[in-house]
Amino acid sequence: MAEPLKAMYNQEFLHSLGMKIKTAYGSFELDHFVAEAMKEPWEELELKARMRRITETLGSCLPPAYEEALKILYAIDKDCVGFPYLIFPDFVEVYGGSGEHWELSMEALERFTPGSSAEFAVRPFLLRDPQAMMDQMLIWAEHPGEHVRRLASEGSRPRLPWGQALPVFKRDPSPLLPLLEKLKADPSLYVRKSVANNLNDIAKDHPDVVIATARRWLGSNVNTNWIVRHGCRSLIRKADPEIMELFGYAPEESSTPLVSSAALAADPAVLRIGEHGELQYALTIREGGPVRIRIEYGINFIKAGGKISRKLFLLSDKTVPGGTRLSGTRTHRWANLTTRKHYPGEHTIVLLVNGRAVADTSLQLEPEL
Repeated sequence: MAEPLKAMYNQEFLHSLGMKIKTAYGSFELDHFVAEAMKEPWEELELKARMRRITETLGSCLPPAYEEALKILYAIDKDCVGFPYLIFPDFVEVYGGSGEHWELSMEALERFTPGSSAEFAVRPFLLRDPQAMMDQMLIWAEHPGEHVRRLASEGSRPRLPWGQALPVFKRDPSPLLPLLEKLKADPSLYVRKSVANNLNDIAKDHPDVVIATARRWLGSNVNTNWIVRHGCRSLIRKADPEIMELFGYAPEESSTPLVSSAALAADPAVLRIGEHGELQYALTIREGGPVRIRIEYGINFIKAGGKISRKLFLLSDKTVPGGTRLSGTRTHRWANLTTRKHYPGEHTIVLLVNGRAVADTSLQLEPEL
C-alpha cells in the first residue's frame, strides 16, 4: 500500500529544512525545531495539520519580526522546491495576515508560489478583504510567470479542493469574471487548466453564468475553446440541454429516438468488494446523417446508511455516421479507494447516450472475505 501523503513530513525532511535555515540564520536551534515539530500527537496529525505544526514551530524558532523571518526564508527558497514547501506560503498566511504586512505578504506569496503553490495561503486574504485581494489577482493575471498567473485563478476558485471555501464567490461569482477574461487565452496549459477548473466550480452554483460565458468565449481562440470545453465538463455530465446544443451533441427527436437499440450486461453479475468485472455494451444509432454522441455508464453506488449516489464513467465521445453500431467491454474495479468506499448490495448500472438512459443492468456486490 502506498504511503499516505502526510508521510513526506518526517524527521528527515525537518532536519533537511533546518539545515538549510541554519546556513542563513546561524542561531537557529535545529534539534529544538525538529523535536518541537514532532512532539505528540505528531503521528495522529494529518497532512495539513502537520504542515501547520511545522509552520508554527518555524515561527517560534525564527526572529519574531515578520520582515526578518521572511529575509531568512528568501535566502533559502530557491533550494526549497516541491509540494512539501507549501509551508513557506503557509508561513505568510499565519504570520503575515495583518494589514500592516499587506505589501510584504503579497510579495512573499508571489515569490513562493513557483516553488510550491500559494493557492491555499491566499484564501484567508480573500476572505478578509475580497476587493483588495481581487485587485491584486488582476495584477497577477498579467504577470510574466505562469505560476503567478495560475495563482490568480487557482487561489480564487470558489470550491478549491483542500482549500477554504469562498462563500462570497459561491453567492456571487461576478468579481471573478474580469479575472478569468484576462486569462481566457493564456498560452500556458498550467494556467488554462486552472481557469477551466474555476469555471467548473462556478457552474456548480451558477450554471447560467458559465453557459453565458461559454457562448461568449467559444470560437474566439483555440486555447479559449479548450478552457470552455473543460470548464463545462460538469454541465456536460449533467447533459444540460443548452451546453449539449452548444457543443453539438445530437438532440433527442420526438419522432425518432437517437438510439434505436441498446444492451448492457455485467459479467459476472455477482462480485465481492475488491474484485473486478466486465461491463459489456452494445447500441445502434438511428439512421440518418452524422451525429455527435457521448457514451457513459453510471453506477448507482450504495453509500453509508443505504443512500444512493450515481457516478458517471466515460466510454466514448465522438461523431459517428447514422446507423452506426457500437459495442465494447470495460473492466470496472470494485476496490475501495481513498475517495470512494464500497458497500454490499445490489448496484444498478445504467448506459447513457448524451445524458439519456438507454439500457440498464444490475450487479450484486458482496462483502470482502
